[in-house]
Parts: sequence; structure tokens; C-alpha cells
Amino acid sequence: MLSEGHKFEITRSNRCSIERETARGKTGMVATAHPIASEIGEQVLKEGGNAIDAAVAIQFALNVVEPMMTGIGGSGFFMVYHNESKTTKIFDGHSEAPKAAHADMFLDDKKEVIPFKKRSTHATAVAIPGILKAMDAALNEYGSKSLAELIEPAALVAEKGISMNWVLMDALNLFEYRLGDEGRRLFFPKGKSFKEGDILIKEHLAKTFRIIQKEGISAFYEGEIAEAIVKALQDQGGFMTLEDLKNYEISVDEPVWGEYRGYKIASSSPPSAGGTSLLYILKLLEDFSLDKYGPRSWEKYYLFTESMRLAFSDKIAYLADPRFNDIPVKGLLHDEYIADRRNLINFKNRNSRIDFGNPWKYEKKKPVEVVRQPDDMEKSETTHFTVVDRWGNIAACTSTVEHPFGSGIMVPGYGLLLNNELTDFDPIPGGVNEPGAGKRPVSCKSPTILFKDEKPVLTLGSPGGPTIIASVFQTIVNIIDFKMDLKEAIEEPRIFATPGSLLSWEAGIDMVSKGELESMGYEFGDTSHVIGNVQAIQIDPDTRELYGAADSSREGTAIGLDD
Repeated sequence: MLSEGHKFEITRSNRCSIERETARGKTGMVATAHPIASEIGEQVLKEGGNAIDAAVAIQFALNVVEPMMTGIGGSGFFMVYHNESKTTKIFDGHSEAPKAAHADMFLDDKKEVIPFKKRSTHATAVAIPGILKAMDAALNEYGSKSLAELIEPAALVAEKGISMNWVLMDALNLFEYRLGDEGRRLFFPKGKSFKEGDILIKEHLAKTFRIIQKEGISAFYEGEIAEAIVKALQDQGGFMTLEDLKNYEISVDEPVWGEYRGYKIASSSPPSAGGTSLLYILKLLEDFSLDKYGPRSWEKYYLFTESMRLAFSDKIAYLADPRFNDIPVKGLLHDEYIADRRNLINFKNRNSRIDFGNPWKYEKKKPVEVVRQPDDMEKSETTHFTVVDRWGNIAACTSTVEHPFGSGIMVPGYGLLLNNELTDFDPIPGGVNEPGAGKRPVSCKSPTILFKDEKPVLTLGSPGGPTIIASVFQTIVNIIDFKMDLKEAIEEPRIFATPGSLLSWEAGIDMVSKGELESMGYEFGDTSHVIGNVQAIQIDPDTRELYGAADSSREGTAIGLDD
């Protein structure tokens, strides 16, 4: 068995509850970022549902309890491993640009980039939501229960009310500015803040769930909910139409596949850059004997950092919607290209020569134009959850409304927050990720499954925008190279780097190693902050015993079943 935006200022240890965050089971396992969502997933499994059923119920529950992170007004990548057929698919419910979107949409009259806070909280930032169609498609192919039945637990929670926990309270304190008038009425009634433990009833969201139960997802994409979404956006200067919602379609994609030290890995394919970048980093690291350095050595941090800088240089340059662009995935993961890139890691300093390379050389194609972009985006947040059932099926989903509370636009009378995912496009046009009608912006979501001898042994993922990639690959390395227990691997302090000079870091990294890296030219943020929120399940390939672990940086909860 396998042994710089403002983030929530909380360390991994001061809220940790091992009893809640880890579990063992023989017939099922659920791991999510909130106890209510995990309990709902557990109940679905107990009642005979499979992993796909449970994951759909969890997504609706998280819409109620983690509204700042996810919801049916957002998107997601829903990965399914179906044990009977031995197939792995990704139901791509990523957001899509309305027909009126255009390359200059984030430039002002002077052709200057509109500041991120302004462009991300405007109605033109809202993409066509896709997670609802992705769940419905997965359920139609693999589910055993009806959508209406799986919505019911979340609808009841919304009607009864949720207790305001510290995660939601922190989000409201930090990101109140992102909320529009309707959202403020819900979260700040009569202008007053809730206190932790207060009960928040979501009658409008419950009404929306009840409509979908009765009429199906057509109510969201064509019926009264669609009409309410379009009216809310157009009233605030947006350009989404009923036709945009009606015409939205998901795709069912093959994962991007790779290997690391004898493990086969499946992760998200474009328009998510997550899987490709994850495999790219692991291929860079595979040539180094990480175990000889130690998990808190300066050498490990150095290798992690330079590998991320290389990967993100190419991610920014080349990864986008494959329906509109030729994406050099084969070139990026080509052994010779990886070897060329690895030569830039010198163990002497922060290599200032690191920039995007030419993966097109290994596909015998001409390079595309790369347009430099401003580094003004705030760090996004989302959620990840995963389920394994008694039949060996796996569901792993990373879903989001993008930045905390999305665009901040809540549909009046329907209680759902709308995403700001169009701001994942490049604001300066000309590159592969420029906005355009019907395009899907690049993402970093990375639901991931590891296999050993063709059997699944680990499912994991994380929220955190670009830091998703860092959280997932570091957890994998901690398990495989440093032989850590799953929970220990998740809690090991993480580090994050992009091509820029500033590094993000979590409390607990070795301070001597940090000083060594500073002497090599790295600049660390003044304060540490949490990076990611990993949810994971290990599967013993021989006994099929399950071990689930949730990240302590939220109220993560793992629940196992034994009967």
C-alpha cells in the first residue's frame, strides 16, 4: 500500500482534528472539506448508492455549506473511474464564454487592462456554468439514483439552515467586498455580520433545488432559473443570453496520462492545465533522488521551486482551450524536451534564464505567439472531494465559482452565486488564452488518480487556483519518495512558485532551508499562508482497505464504511 494573494490566515495545526480528518473503511470512503457534505455522501453510500451518486449529492451539499467556494453557478471537472469497465473519464463541466465575449473585453477605453477587482466582480466576468450538466451526464452514465433524490439532502440542509463555521466567517471577513447587493442581504442581514455558530437559512437556494428536482436541469439552462440568471446579469451590464445557456454542452474527455516511479497517473486534460503541468513537474523531478535530501532540505525546496517555475512558464504560454488552439501536450511531456528543461536546474541559484521553452520542436510544428500578461490576479479558491464505493468505483471532483464568492452576483430570489471564471482568460489579447465566443478559459483543476499494476491506489485533488498543481504534486512526492503516511503527506508544509520572483510558503517549512534559498536569490512572502486543501483516499490494491484523509486547513472530514 502507498505508504501572493490573501489567503485564509490559519496554520495547519491549530484547528486539526485527526479523528474527524482521517478514517478507515472496507466498503466505502468519502473525503470532503465539510462534515455535512461528508455525512451526506456517507448516507448515499449506506443507502446503496455508488461513488458517482454520492459525489453528486456532495456537490449540492457543498453549494449550501461552502458557497464561497463552489455551487451550481460555477464549473468543475468530474473524474470517474469505473471499475467494471476499467475506464477513466472526465466529465468536463468547465465554464464557457457567452457568444458576445470578445478579445478586448477586459480592456478599458484606453486599451489598458481593467484592474482585477473591478473586472472580476462585474457581470461580464460570468461564464456559462457547467458543473450541473457534468454531474447530470455522469449520473446518466454511471449513477444508480435519480438527480432529484440526490438533491434532497442538500435542499433539507438549506431549508433547516447551516451553522456559520470559521471557514465561512473568515471568507466573509476577507472578501466581503466581492459581494453584490443580493449577496449582502443574505450574508449581512440588515447590515450586520453573523457570528460563528449562528444559523443561516437559505430558502431561496432551497427553492432553486426544488425546481431542479421537479423539472430537471432544463430549468437551469432553459427554464425559469435560466431566465432569472440572464436578467440578473443583463441588469448589471452583462451579455449572457438565454441562447448561451441553452446551447451549453459538456464534453467527456480522456484524462492526460503519465508515469512517476512506477505509478500510472490520470489527471485532467485541457482546457485544464492542471494534469499536464502536474505530470510535467513529476517528470522533471523523477531524475533526482529526492529521498536522499530529506523532506525539509533546501535541496527539496529548490527542486520543487525550479520545477514549478519551468512548468508555469510553459503553462502560461501554451495551455488553453484545445477546441480553439493547437495545444502541445505531447511536446511538453516529451522526454527530450523535459531533459532540456531539466538542464536549467543548476543547484546554484534561482536561474534567471527560466522562461517558456519550445515544445513545438518535439511536435515538428512552428511556435505560436506568446503574449506577456499582468500579474494582477488574486489567488482563487474552490473545493475538492472524492469518493470510493464498495464496487471499486471512484469519483473525484474539483469544482468552483472561481474567486471567493465568484463574481459576487447572487441571482435574486434563487440564492445562487454566479462565477467569475471569464477572468481566467488573459486580459491582454493575442495569446492562446484570449477571451472569445464559446471558448473555455484555462484552468488548473487537477482531480487525479494513481494506479499501480493497473489498479487504483490513490485518488486526490485540491482547491487553490494555480496552487492546486503544487498541492497535488507535493502530496504525491511526499507519499512515494518520502514514504509518508497519507495524512502526514497532506499536512507537510508546502511551497509554491510561479515564474515571478516571489515564493509562497506555509508555516512549518525549515527556516534554515528558507535562509539558504534566500541566499540563492529567492524572495519569500513576508508571512506564511495556507496553500491548498487536499482531500484524498488510498486504496490497498490487495486487501482493498480504504484510508481517507482530509486537510486541516478547513473543516475537512473523512468517513469510512465497513458494511
